[in-house]
Amino acid sequence: MFENLSKKISQSVRNIVGSGRLTEKNIQDTLNTVKVSLLEGDVALSVVHSFINKVKEGIIGKNINKHLTPGQELIKIMHASLVKIMGEGLHDLNLHTQVPSLILIVGLQGSGKTTTVGKLAKYLKDKKNKKILVVSTDIYRPAGLQQLKTLVSSEDINFFSNYNANNKPIDIAKTAIIASKSLSYDVLLIDTAGCLDTDCTLLSELSEIHNTINPVETLFVIDSMIGQVAINSINIFNKTLPLTGIILTKLDGDSRGGVALSIKYLTGKPIKFIGTGEKIDELEPFNSYRIAGRILGMGDILSLIEDIENKVEWVKEKKYIDKNNTDFNLYDFLGYIKQIRNMGGINKIISKLPSNLGIKLNDIQSYTHDNTFTHIEAIINSMTIEERFNPDIIKGSRKKRIANGSGVHIQDVNKLLNKFNYIRITIQKINKNEVFRVIRTLKNKISSKFTIG
Repeated sequence: MFENLSKKISQSVRNIVGSGRLTEKNIQDTLNTVKVSLLEGDVALSVVHSFINKVKEGIIGKNINKHLTPGQELIKIMHASLVKIMGEGLHDLNLHTQVPSLILIVGLQGSGKTTTVGKLAKYLKDKKNKKILVVSTDIYRPAGLQQLKTLVSSEDINFFSNYNANNKPIDIAKTAIIASKSLSYDVLLIDTAGCLDTDCTLLSELSEIHNTINPVETLFVIDSMIGQVAINSINIFNKTLPLTGIILTKLDGDSRGGVALSIKYLTGKPIKFIGTGEKIDELEPFNSYRIAGRILGMGDILSLIEDIENKVEWVKEKKYIDKNNTDFNLYDFLGYIKQIRNMGGINKIISKLPSNLGIKLNDIQSYTHDNTFTHIEAIINSMTIEERFNPDIIKGSRKKRIANGSGVHIQDVNKLLNKFNYIRITIQKINKNEVFRVIRTLKNKISSKFTIG
């Protein structure tokens, strides 16, 4: 997420951090580079100008915080300015004014809307402990209805389909509301047909549904890959039915990400959630403070903490996190790969670490691929206890025995040992930079205020 944008901006920022003092020239040079990076990242021109002006107002002619170097003060001001552009604070869903809370989901065709409805249902069920009912009013795409039903049913979330196949979308919504009230659901998620912003007929249908059911939230799902065109679509939809927030999808893809910086400033509508992957649990609340940190190359330690606490217990107890990995062995290696897969892959973890740690994603991500895990497990299980604890003793005859025992070639055993060494070296790098120590000690100290020093 924001990889290219972050790389360019964080490099220009690092160049000024080491400066003994700030001058108008080195500030201007840095901001010029940042300006170009933002424009190349598909941030709207008016947003870029506003951001640059906010930074200038905050730094030029002002006293520097005595606890910060001049370069650090500039980063602090840039961070605060980015946060203001994207919208300060968290914009949570309003789930307290209706029972059940009616949430209407609208969006363009192909924006990932139906998948996002499933993700949001899981989020509300798991994170907010809500009893969820999902319904689709998309009578034009039977495959989409079945897709949503399959998606939520796999997560033990109820899908409402108790209506006549000839019912109109508005009638389906009304019937689902009656059912959700009688069965004491907390939230009713209403999916709708994907609609082009030029389709007057479908826009009118959405307006009728909205005006009839009066939802507490009307969320617009938009694909980040379409760039600044998203701004026009949001504004057109908002004229037809009042939007309460935006869900931005596919930020894990090839999009330049600039639209995330532009939406709040240009439309006045807050981004409430972002899709960070294809899996049903890869939806997270939009946090401008954290996103600004990622863009400036400072990582997102808070989000990484949440991932670790939600998905892995081994971090608190595995010895290779607390030592310099002198005891890191193949037992640890096997457990490591299992947990990395549970957390979405090594790329998800490294993307949230500060960019100045020198840990290169391309060096190791291929070594934790799902397709090789079964072979890895079979090979390790064919080793003796001594070999698993001390992989360095595995030489010629041992390799042959292990290969025969696991039904693979000796070359496969060699590949596994190479993978093991790559992971061991990477974890040593992480420990050298004390990342996990920082995560543990900062957990209760990190607040919404930006500090650097």
